[in-house]
Amino acid sequence: MAVLDSPRIVTARAQYDDSHTLARYVATGGYEGLRKALTLFPEEVAREVDDASLLGRGGAGFPAGRKWSMLRKSQISYLVVNGDESEPATFKDHFLVERDPHQLIEGVIIAAYALQVNQAFIFLRGEFALGLERVQQALNDAYEHGALGSKIFDSNFSLDIVVHPGAGAYICGEETALIEALEGKRGFPRIKPPFFPAVNGLYGEPTVVNNVETMANLPWIVLNGGKAFAGLGGGRSTGTRLFALAGRVKNPGIYEIEMVKNTFRDLIYDPALGGGITNDATIKAFIPGGVSAPWFGPDMLDLPIGQDEVAEKASMLGSGSVVVLDETSCVVRAAWRIAKFFSRESCGQCTPCREGSGWIERAMYRLEHGGGRMEDLDMLLDLMDNIAPGLTWPPQQTTICVLGPSIPSSVHAAIDMFRDEFAEHVKLQGCPFD
Repeated sequence: MAVLDSPRIVTARAQYDDSHTLARYVATGGYEGLRKALTLFPEEVAREVDDASLLGRGGAGFPAGRKWSMLRKSQISYLVVNGDESEPATFKDHFLVERDPHQLIEGVIIAAYALQVNQAFIFLRGEFALGLERVQQALNDAYEHGALGSKIFDSNFSLDIVVHPGAGAYICGEETALIEALEGKRGFPRIKPPFFPAVNGLYGEPTVVNNVETMANLPWIVLNGGKAFAGLGGGRSTGTRLFALAGRVKNPGIYEIEMVKNTFRDLIYDPALGGGITNDATIKAFIPGGVSAPWFGPDMLDLPIGQDEVAEKASMLGSGSVVVLDETSCVVRAAWRIAKFFSRESCGQCTPCREGSGWIERAMYRLEHGGGRMEDLDMLLDLMDNIAPGLTWPPQQTTICVLGPSIPSSVHAAIDMFRDEFAEHVKLQGCPFD
């Protein structure tokens, strides 16, 4: 049975139609976390975040406190918020920027104070038209409220925040490509080293890059204490987390659940959450952490939703997107569409990603649309082994960023789990699910 009695940390105001306004935010305790933070030394605020063991909510799951501690001391440094949520079926950050932009802004100010940064940037996906409008309005209101600008709430701390809309490139979700785009250049990932953002980031200065949901947790952590946050969840996976549930479920949507104490079965089947499979069909497979993640079969439904628990089964929680496929879903079509997305979104800087993604997509297209051959399966496996040697997870790096080695995960999982279905496509010279 799902554990649903944990506090709602980042969705506390979601039930209000005017949750995006300053009036509602202040009426529900908004900016109180910031006021408390300003009474503490910056090191004390950072310590609370470290005590919370808050893992980054953007994909890699790197502890936020540890990332902050890596920031090189410099007279000039920056904080950048990654809101370039561009992975298919991932929409949790989209929800936060539209429904509670002041919570994001308060979190950014708290982080900037802890880091003693005076300039921050919020990089949002350009297609988030309503989200961009609401974040910009929230920023304007925050300045008028005294929560931004010079001497915030009559303290000695000052901060300016700039909203930067991206151009819709998936690759800009990678932190160094995002920094390139912020500098007005094409979103090409940088080689690390030397371009670790904490050492050599935006404009060559030390930079911390954090995800939208990561920032949204900070007001609650400061108000309630890092240990209270760490008391939720289990192991390294503390607190609650937002999941975007999509695919063949009765109640697709955004759900904030406590980590580890809930399983994928809880998320997908509990009546208060996913509600079960559409038309009460049988589940075939599910993707646990965005389309970059290797797939799971029904035997993994009772796996606790935790960073390490999922990693031990050779996948990841990644972007916080869970996609469900049922018995009526064509896995060949699903894997082809994911491969097509990666092929389109490759920045083209690295040969394995630029060329390999196109080869995979074309072979998958052929299999799905009636031109497949049995030898295509082994050819695909051999090709993918060159992009991500060993086809293990986490993948071995052959490219500057992780996009390239992530490309094979869905196609490899589909072939490994459902080879008979691929064979059926070849035998029928078309898709049996049409």
